[in-house]
Amino acid sequence: MDLSIVVPLYNEEESLPELCDWINRVLTSNKLSYEVILVDDGSRDGSWAVIEELKQKYNQVRGIQFRRNYGKSAALHTGFNKALGEVVITMDADLQDSPEEIPEMRRMIVEEGYDVVSGWKKKRFDPFLRKRVPTKLFNWAARRVSGISLHDFNCGLKAYRLNVARSVEVYGDMHRYIPVLAKGNGFSMIGEKVVQHQERKYGVTKFGMSRFVNGFLDLLTVSFLTRFGKKPMHLFGLLGTLMFILGFGIALFLGIDKLVSLLKHIPQRLIADSAIFYIALTSMIIGSLFFIGGFLGELISRSASERNKYEIENEI
Repeated sequence: MDLSIVVPLYNEEESLPELCDWINRVLTSNKLSYEVILVDDGSRDGSWAVIEELKQKYNQVRGIQFRRNYGKSAALHTGFNKALGEVVITMDADLQDSPEEIPEMRRMIVEEGYDVVSGWKKKRFDPFLRKRVPTKLFNWAARRVSGISLHDFNCGLKAYRLNVARSVEVYGDMHRYIPVLAKGNGFSMIGEKVVQHQERKYGVTKFGMSRFVNGFLDLLTVSFLTRFGKKPMHLFGLLGTLMFILGFGIALFLGIDKLVSLLKHIPQRLIADSAIFYIALTSMIIGSLFFIGGFLGELISRSASERNKYEIENEI
């Protein structure tokens, strides 16, 4: 099979028939074999009934229904595990992502050797202050932290090799950072394609401003996991050691200064009366806690089942 198209959805009963018809028209004209995996993330409208009807109309349609709303990441993770196509495409169900982009994105994966191709909605139709400005700030921060030069991390239209899609574990709101997770797993060929952005035709957006706050927090989490997930002591041990040395150095200086003053019979107040003594003490305590945290992290990591799970590219 050439393509698996994973479509997470929540309350999108109006757009689904048009979306499936559009996908079928484009891929049939390009003579590509495909499947569409519609993942109903606990919709409260008639989305599942529409999926059942589409299954009768198109043999390529597969449906998965969650018992409740788990989020986009859970829907994508489930779809990735069910996908059978050589290339996996993700797209939103609201008709803002154009299926016309799919053949070219697949070509970039198959012929140009990319592991991931991310869409870039260069011209957007979203509200300027409510979505476009925060999106630009969010993408700038993601580029700086991740080191991946993508203009639009949050674009739902992306293409992956099947082994790339199955190698990443997506949870929470990590769907924005699948390219970062893929890079952390050794898939460094990450490309970008300018894609057409459509105005929303039906319904309203399911995401509020809170997604940008959550997005920045998830960015820190992903950055930590990809760099120190298997070696937490390298971070916490270093921070703990530096803070302990700083505090111990200050305390040592105060002790030597007090000793010299006593030898010279110079009157001086008690060390405990100095504010800097408590700064030194606090620094040593925090440093010790960081070190202990890193040590416990190593113990947990050592006993984790993924400790020695590594991706093998080839074997003969």
